[in-house]
Amino acid sequence: MIRRRAFEAAQPPPATPIDENPARRVEARYLHLWATSMRDLPFVNPALSIEALGFRRHGPAGGRMADKTRGDTAGDWIGAIITPWVIGLLLLPGGGVLWSDRRPGERCHVEFPIGPIEFIADYEAEADLPAYQYCPLFAPPSSFASQIAAQAAATAALAALLTATGASDDPASKPTAGRRESSRRAFLRRFVKV
Repeated sequence: MIRRRAFEAAQPPPATPIDENPARRVEARYLHLWATSMRDLPFVNPALSIEALGFRRHGPAGGRMADKTRGDTAGDWIGAIITPWVIGLLLLPGGGVLWSDRRPGERCHVEFPIGPIEFIADYEAEADLPAYQYCPLFAPPSSFASQIAAQAAATAALAALLTATGASDDPASKPTAGRRESSRRAFLRRFVKV
């Protein structure tokens, strides 16, 4: 017997690569979420505000070459988001090879210098930022006493994500499914003592 999900979201159209730094669009998207659905939830941290930080391109170009005359560089966008209900990483389409179009709620492992990190796809056709993938780091972020502490944790997580751990290219050293989860937990534990 083949098990099938009771509900599976429709496949969204291919994401349009974002040419400009998406930080303002990310903040606008999360401010909208805050105003429409998150503000009155009991687990929000009133010490935190919405802030997108550290957005940069990462990874090689995919289907198109970067236009150096416009100042573009290769790769998809990676950055961090701080909100009163979650602190996490975001992956956005920039024309690179990290991005893959996914159904909302679908999980995928994206390869970074630190190793594979799991992201969850989201899509809302009407939004200014319709497609993105997120990796929650702290949900809820109740252990943070200030925005400065949240900024430090998000910045450190982003830096660690993009730093090679010195693992060899030997296939035997590649993480298996069980070790992948342990690797992700080890990655997240670096920032818990904030």
